Amino acid sequence: MDKGLNTAIVTIELMLAAALPLAPVIAMVPAYSAERQSQDAETPDARFEKIYTDEYSWRISRLPPGEENQSADPLRLPDVGPQEQAAKLARWTATAALLADIDPATLSPANQINYEVYKDQIDALIAQQRYRDYEKPFNADTSFWGEVAVWSRETFTRPEEYENYLAMLREIPRYYDQQIANMRAGIARGFTAPRITLAGRDSEIVAVVEAATPEESPFYAPFREMPASMPEARKAELRAQAVAAIRDAVKPAHAKLLTFMREEYTPAARTSLDAYSLPDGRAYYQSKIREFVTLDLTADQIHQIGLDEVAKIRARMMDVIRQVGFEGSFAEFLEFLRTDPQFYAKTPQELLDRAAWTAKSFDGVASRWFGHLPRARFGIIPVPPEIAPFYTGGRGGPGVYLVNTYNLPSRPLYSLPALTLHESAPGHAFQMPLAAENKDLPAFRRDTYISAYGEGWALYSEALGEEMGMYTTPYELFGMLSYQMWRATRLVVDTGIHTKGWSREQAQQYMLDNTALARHEIETEVDRYISWPGQALSYYMGALTIRQERARAEAALGDKFNIRAFHDTVLALGSVPMSLLKQRIDRFIADGGAGPYPDEE
Repeated sequence: MDKGLNTAIVTIELMLAAALPLAPVIAMVPAYSAERQSQDAETPDARFEKIYTDEYSWRISRLPPGEENQSADPLRLPDVGPQEQAAKLARWTATAALLADIDPATLSPANQINYEVYKDQIDALIAQQRYRDYEKPFNADTSFWGEVAVWSRETFTRPEEYENYLAMLREIPRYYDQQIANMRAGIARGFTAPRITLAGRDSEIVAVVEAATPEESPFYAPFREMPASMPEARKAELRAQAVAAIRDAVKPAHAKLLTFMREEYTPAARTSLDAYSLPDGRAYYQSKIREFVTLDLTADQIHQIGLDEVAKIRARMMDVIRQVGFEGSFAEFLEFLRTDPQFYAKTPQELLDRAAWTAKSFDGVASRWFGHLPRARFGIIPVPPEIAPFYTGGRGGPGVYLVNTYNLPSRPLYSLPALTLHESAPGHAFQMPLAAENKDLPAFRRDTYISAYGEGWALYSEALGEEMGMYTTPYELFGMLSYQMWRATRLVVDTGIHTKGWSREQAQQYMLDNTALARHEIETEVDRYISWPGQALSYYMGALTIRQERARAEAALGDKFNIRAFHDTVLALGSVPMSLLKQRIDRFIADGGAGPYPDEE
């Protein structure tokens, strides 16, 4: 980092401690002015590239492996204490001020796109710090202790990997103490998770605390089977260190956290559900709309879009019901789907096998719909049993498609093709590797995941399955429509809960009335929306934008429209706000439908 900017940040941190406004502070800092003046002689592109390169290197140095930072060596837990939180706010505020000094029109075409993506990232990071999201470091879907536990399921092959893992285990007490301090600050200002979503959330903590010996702890798992090539003496040494780390650091830290969660946090957690009841709640929820939708829309507008889309999908669902000759009401058809054994796997392996069949079926048609395919492949594995009861039906990403085999009566086979297209290919396990492999993008675009784009693309992939012939029965088509309905109802439910006073039961009933999801999955999903305001909006709003942009391109280009070129154009962006996607399709149309790769025809 340049000395001038570093001095500016240190000065801003001091002013933060004095609770002074940031904007006038930055303007007063001589080092910041010097930094700006030193860049005057550089080209706008060089100035911009230096800003994002310096800041992004600084950013990933503070992230745990897996969160943008793709390096897992060495394993480490981040500093989440108050000084570090102040430093983040200061750094990103200073970065925003430097960006404001650059006129995007003076940048190259590629950097004009980079600028908009990067500025959107910085704005979202500033909002997260200003609203102090770090004081609520878990929700009904993910938790900081769960993210730590993920590394206990890794397979290590080299002694240094085990050493890094052991170093992480020894850091757990410090990391958990910082998280507890942050949560106490959240309690003090009424910024907590809703109490109603906390039941059972401590199960992973309990598993660590109740392990009778260190060797029975979940964190000892990597040491149970070690590489045959490693000398036995080295194995014994590492295992002894693991026993000591789990006994002296891991278990006491989890015991302390469990006591805090049960005796302090849960009793003090808020009883309200809505984001509006949080400190500065209306502005906070609007910031989440901006972060997760990446369009300037209000909660009321999104709620109405949701109602309109639910009506459209409901009409298509009724067509399928008539097609299969079912005699009964919509509600009775949903009950038939939820209860008839023909629609459910009898073993976890059967569910995994059906998922694999769908994934392989896509491979047979992929080249007709995509000109550029990722090099990376993915595996299909079950969700680990310790997290499965609270986990979504599936989750995909680079190299993996997780399928939840817990509670098989809640995992219908008729919706499995849509789930697979969403989580594996051409959804997450397809789109994310393409972004990571695109060396034309700067690292902050290759590594970063924007929910409206990523989840929007995955949901678009579900609907695309109909065109690709992936749904072989009317019931599978209904499963896709139910999944579309699931995401459309999220627009209604999320805004209903957080801005319109909806109860948990009201939200659950709305989804029961409109989707074929099992009751267990609906209960899990609604708790996720309650505890994670705004995130659920990203899926349908992103997919809707992609569908609208495709329709616009098809209408403008007519016979020149090439579906492979369109898909490649969207995927070559990496992960961008929806406003940038619209701009890119403007250029796609202006270029006569030419995609980013030469072999799309």
